[in-house]
Amino acid sequence: MKTQVAIVGGGLAGLALARHLHAHGISFELFEARPRFGGRIKALEIGAGKVDLGPSWFWPGQPRIAALTEALKLRKFEQYARGAVSLEDANGHVHRNMGFASMAGSWRLEGGMVALTNALAAELPAARLHPGARVVALGTGPSVTLADGRVCWAEHVVLAVPPRVAAQISFAPPLSDVQMQALRATPTWMAGHAKFVAVYERPFWREAGLSGDAMSQRGPLAEIHDASGAEGCPAALFGFLGVPARARIGQGETIEAMALAQLARIFGPEAANPLTYALEDWAMAPETATEADLEPLRFHPDYGLPPVLRGLHDGHVHLSSSETAPEMGGYMEGALAAAERVARELGI
Repeated sequence: MKTQVAIVGGGLAGLALARHLHAHGISFELFEARPRFGGRIKALEIGAGKVDLGPSWFWPGQPRIAALTEALKLRKFEQYARGAVSLEDANGHVHRNMGFASMAGSWRLEGGMVALTNALAAELPAARLHPGARVVALGTGPSVTLADGRVCWAEHVVLAVPPRVAAQISFAPPLSDVQMQALRATPTWMAGHAKFVAVYERPFWREAGLSGDAMSQRGPLAEIHDASGAEGCPAALFGFLGVPARARIGQGETIEAMALAQLARIFGPEAANPLTYALEDWAMAPETATEADLEPLRFHPDYGLPPVLRGLHDGHVHLSSSETAPEMGGYMEGALAAAERVARELGI
């Protein structure tokens, strides 16, 4: 297999770069280890629609994602934030109108954020997209070798995966110790997090005058939001787990039961009986997180591409993930910015 550009990773950054290449007539092959595209963008799919299990929001002042969603004819809607905000104290007592709607003013997409990555993939030649194709080695040429032994030769290789995940690929010639250290030292944004989603027949909390926003000092969910689609359908609540990643290992069923009990404490007994629910623990996804990502982040890292990681393998190997973005690192806007940077490096 030969091409001009081999892209490793079919998340937002990889798909956006492939779109740039395709628009300019540059051949590419895109390899994704997962059986699906989207990377950290994922959804719980139910009859009434999709509910985000990964990132849910983008914001005013993020021009790339705004322009892309418009170009793809996707419909945005504002995060629901009307009604009382709730605070659960350490004893499990619930207080209304305490705290704030932290995501008020943010935007979401009809059909979930997967509508974005699905639309990007649909625009690209299917024969050049390879799901379930794990890259295990990067060789001279350059070339990429897949787990099944297939090899793709290219003029350029783009690693559109988190730097820590890229560090697990075998490089020939090997990267220097300083370069490997730089890859491993870059935390993967949100990799240590987990989300719990519960789906209901209707958004009953809205009927009770509640916004769906809640903060908790008890847990296991530390931060809760309305995850419903446009016009409240599908109706859903979701929360970020406040339990550290290492403590969650092997505790999925216990955490799910505790999360449902917590939602019932905050929003009433109806919350204990969802139509369906899901716990998505990103720390347990090897395509996203490494052992180092089990340690919780205390702040948003100052992302960007370290000078030591520029021009790898004489300028034939490039890094393109949100963590390497020149701005908005960690966000979906950052993934698009990283794709733009690599497109410029490739002469587009």
